Amino acid sequence: MPVLDQSVLCHINADISGMKVPWLYVGMVFSAFCWHIEDHWSYSINYLHWGEPKTWYGVPSLAAEQLEEVMKRLTPELFDSQPDLLHQLVTLMNPNTLMSHGVPVVRTNQCAGEFVITFPRAYHSGFNQGYNFAEAVNFCTADWLPAGRQCIEHYRRLRRYCVFSHEELICKMAAFPEKLDLNLAVAVHKEMFIMVQEERRLRKAVLEKGITEAEREAFELLPDDERQCMKCKTTCFLSALACYDCPDGLVCLFHINDLCKCSSSRQYLRYRYTLDELPAMLHKLKIRAESFDTWANKVRVALDVEDGRKRSFEELRALESEARERRFPNSELLQRLRNCLNEAEACVSQVLGLVSGQDARIETPQPTVTELRVLLEQMGSLPCAMHQIGDVKDVLEQVEAYQIEAREALASLPPSVGLLQSLLEKGQQLGIEVPEAYELQQQVEQAQWLDEVKQALAPSAQRGSLVIMQELLVTGAKIASSPSVDKARAELQELLTIAERWEEKAHFCLEARQKHPPAILEAIIREAENIPVYLPNIQALKDALAKAQAWIADVDEIQNGDHYPCLDDLEGLVAIGRDLPVGLEELRQLEVQVLTAHSWREKASKTFLKKNSCYTLLEVLCPCADAGSDTSKRSRWIEKELGFYRSDTELLGLSAQDLRDPGSVIVAFKDGEQKEKEGILQLRRMNSSKPSPLASSRTASSATSICVCGQVPAGVGALQCDLCQDWFHGQCVSVPRLLSSSRPSSTSSPLLAWWEWDTKFLCPLCMLSFPSLTPLLHHSCPQQEEL
Repeated sequence: MPVLDQSVLCHINADISGMKVPWLYVGMVFSAFCWHIEDHWSYSINYLHWGEPKTWYGVPSLAAEQLEEVMKRLTPELFDSQPDLLHQLVTLMNPNTLMSHGVPVVRTNQCAGEFVITFPRAYHSGFNQGYNFAEAVNFCTADWLPAGRQCIEHYRRLRRYCVFSHEELICKMAAFPEKLDLNLAVAVHKEMFIMVQEERRLRKAVLEKGITEAEREAFELLPDDERQCMKCKTTCFLSALACYDCPDGLVCLFHINDLCKCSSSRQYLRYRYTLDELPAMLHKLKIRAESFDTWANKVRVALDVEDGRKRSFEELRALESEARERRFPNSELLQRLRNCLNEAEACVSQVLGLVSGQDARIETPQPTVTELRVLLEQMGSLPCAMHQIGDVKDVLEQVEAYQIEAREALASLPPSVGLLQSLLEKGQQLGIEVPEAYELQQQVEQAQWLDEVKQALAPSAQRGSLVIMQELLVTGAKIASSPSVDKARAELQELLTIAERWEEKAHFCLEARQKHPPAILEAIIREAENIPVYLPNIQALKDALAKAQAWIADVDEIQNGDHYPCLDDLEGLVAIGRDLPVGLEELRQLEVQVLTAHSWREKASKTFLKKNSCYTLLEVLCPCADAGSDTSKRSRWIEKELGFYRSDTELLGLSAQDLRDPGSVIVAFKDGEQKEKEGILQLRRMNSSKPSPLASSRTASSATSICVCGQVPAGVGALQCDLCQDWFHGQCVSVPRLLSSSRPSSTSSPLLAWWEWDTKFLCPLCMLSFPSLTPLLHHSCPQQEEL
């Protein structure tokens, strides 16, 4: 940011000129602005918004009079007619010409987005390098006030109109000194003091002239053109001289002899403030200007305790509030005061937290004993008196007494867990982190953990699981180390290692394809019983072994019974034995026995059951207990065809429960066989006594054979049952199967009728299945070999 002065740019503390309305400029190519200074020698700031650069030429304020002299010397005719020519922005002069006469000139190019600041009475001019748009505004700071006063004197000599009244500006600020910045108040006080001295001198000259009449006037309410001096064009504010006979004009007190030719008795003084009011305003400014020194002296005495008395926290807070309210500048002393207050507040907060933590037992981070002593020292070193220091001392005394008691308890061997626990709780109530409390915590945790381990491994206690043991080991790893704890941890780790090994071994026995015999499992279980830990796999192995032993007992009971076991029972035992994770020798024997039974049943089924037979093998092999029954042949045949005929097992009197009892089945079968033998023999004797239907001379009688159709069989087509010796019509019963051995050859002999074949015929009442053999194979009948 270019600065067209050889001075240093000052910090802008306040805008006291009131010139806040910015000026907007649109520059064309080579358009220029002439040599000039700002009104009332104020500061100016110019910002180039956009467009081509602007070239500036500047002369510092120290060379302002030299520039004016050079211009007056080079163009005297212009200044003779217009003494304030340089204030009219109409004069251009080559910077090289000025520099050739010893005027220092600086130059800069202002680009878009840049600022240019000019200082008081710094002449400047320039031109635009092209089309652009700029904005400018005047401003004043506290250091401008002396320059502003000098500018009014300069304007008075040049008889130039003022933009505003400098006296009015000073008085308006002096009327409200509490609103002024401290630096500004000092500057205003200096200006006000000079102004008051000058006003005293001027009013004294008025009195000496014989003018005694005076009248108060609010000049700020008058338009500027009505309160301008007729001689120097200065805007009056503090006072002016007027005439009763010449009401249209007035003069400042510097030109009391230039008002009019009237008598002094007709002239009177118009004043804004009396000479008594001006010193009062000056005094208020002095108080404001010197308030910082007074306040700083109080703060210095309070912070350094120079009088030997510590101020209260409230007194220091009042000093800080005073600095804030009076808007004192930020200084090292004020920062010290704020740091002291912040430190005191932090100490009070810590004390309140400490006391509330003791009363309410709040779970907050506890301070250490060292921090407590540091807090006590810090509170004692603060320059303010703090009544909370007594609370800190009381807490520190309690902590020190607790430390002595805790050391004595820790030194006693063996330490009492109950005493340590009570001391630990007492230490927690203090609200202070004590090193001895940490040692007590370690001792209590060690004792509690050792007690848990002892209870878990006690022989009389219920066995804990592996998870509980692992949790104990994890907890033991977190507590402080000691010989007892290290030994317990080692023993617990060894126990867990052994238990996991046995668990793995039991798991292998339960999951392995090759099953182990009960003796090996018993040995594993017996060894694992010595481990004081609940092992799930060992328990599962134990349950499996118990089931295997019960299974063996069932097998022994069945095998060693009075009767042969049922095949279904054996199959059930085999299925149960296969599911057991135990190698059983009896299982192999049962499997062989079951396979043998299945093989026999398959052979018997192939032999005695015809394909898709509706009868079971038991029903086929069951003896006919009702053989030789006197029930009519036709009714028995109809019952068989319609499914109303009772099976042979029902005729034997066997229930579903009896069929599962081999002993009952055997007894019923033997009894049924005996009845079958007797009934078949009786039926055969009775049928043999009947006349043959093949005889030519057959006579009907009551002993004649009757077919299932209810008629007497006769003729060549009649068939005789080889078992019961009864006769039937060929078309009423099934034709005998043609056996390969008895079927005549078509080449060796002529075809024979089916009744001429050498085959055996069984009637429907004697044949249970076909082509199986008859149950007579199980009886000792006379024709067993023939059949």
